[in-house]
Amino acid sequence: MRLSVIMPVHNRETYVRAALRSLLRQRDAADLDIIVIDDGSTDGSAQAVRAMMEDAPCIRLFQQENMGVTRARNSGLSRLEPGTELVSFLDSDDISPAGRFAADLDLFRRDPSLELTYSRMMLVDRIDDETLEPTPDSNSITVRGIHLSSAIFSRRLVERIGGFDEDFVQAEDTDFLLRGFEIGPRYVLPDTLALYYRRHAGNMTRQEDVQAREFLRAIYKSMKRRRANPSLKPIDGIFELKKLADWRFM
Repeated sequence: MRLSVIMPVHNRETYVRAALRSLLRQRDAADLDIIVIDDGSTDGSAQAVRAMMEDAPCIRLFQQENMGVTRARNSGLSRLEPGTELVSFLDSDDISPAGRFAADLDLFRRDPSLELTYSRMMLVDRIDDETLEPTPDSNSITVRGIHLSSAIFSRRLVERIGGFDEDFVQAEDTDFLLRGFEIGPRYVLPDTLALYYRRHAGNMTRQEDVQAREFLRAIYKSMKRRRANPSLKPIDGIFELKKLADWRFM
């Protein structure tokens, strides 16, 4: 199955090689198309990606001026090829665990009507960039959180959802997921581990005031949509939300 993975990159030279390697090791599980959108990086991110493209023609690199992650993701969606059947995402500082695609893509093969898988994520503070696994001394929490990389979407569902709302500074991914589930797609919630979310000082989610404001905006917009259109589905019971203190393990 043709799976396109969209990866926005902005000044992630330190992490992007490991992120791409974590996808490339799964080439036997899918016909991979990795769409990297370099969003105006001023470090060596683009050069790092190009160096890997020599041995991995499934990586496609596109460069643009810095316009933010939301527009970068929309740029990736605009570059889906006609043969793409499934769409997923991976941030350039995160890791896709070994075996993830093999497990979840099998669900799509067995059920052609399936439109979405939404799996679990592990927040972790130390990753070995050689093994691409958490280090023995790392702290971690595994949940079904709110993250695009937890999902694999059918192409037809992506087209029904539409693009990312460029009005958001953050939480555009939350808004996209909420709009997707509101449609009422045929979905499953596997226990597959979909990503290692790397906690570090440069995470956008460290901007807690911005994160909280934008997240609440996404929830409010969802409530307004469902009030205006009763045919939209509720989203209760999908995400595991934790107290803020539970996430502060670093």
